[in-house]
Amino acid sequence: MRTSLRDDLRAALKARDRVAISALRSALAAIDNAEAVPVEHSSGSAAGNEHVAGAAAGLGAAEAERRHLTEAELRSIVGNEVRERLAAAEEYEQLGRADPAERLRAEADVLSPYLKPAV
Repeated sequence: MRTSLRDDLRAALKARDRVAISALRSALAAIDNAEAVPVEHSSGSAAGNEHVAGAAAGLGAAEAERRHLTEAELRSIVGNEVRERLAAAEEYEQLGRADPAERLRAEADVLSPYLKPAV
């Protein structure tokens, strides 16, 4: 799914389709955020010490392995993006702001095809 989102983003960028660009970038960012490994906070302090206990040094030391998401998890993330846009569009509609509501519904329409299971 990520590959098709990126390919469609590339096509939207070439076509200068602002609605699709916004929706696809947001969905890809949500997926990237979900793949991030949670940061563990340590209670120890390294004040006054030039070395940090447990720190790694060298090439790639700062790299953290990312979580691998299943297709169902990816579909769930995109589904949340669609639901958030539709809910926000409804709120805009109730406030009498049709333009932002229409834009959000168009973004939801861009993401909706990714919710269908791959055949």
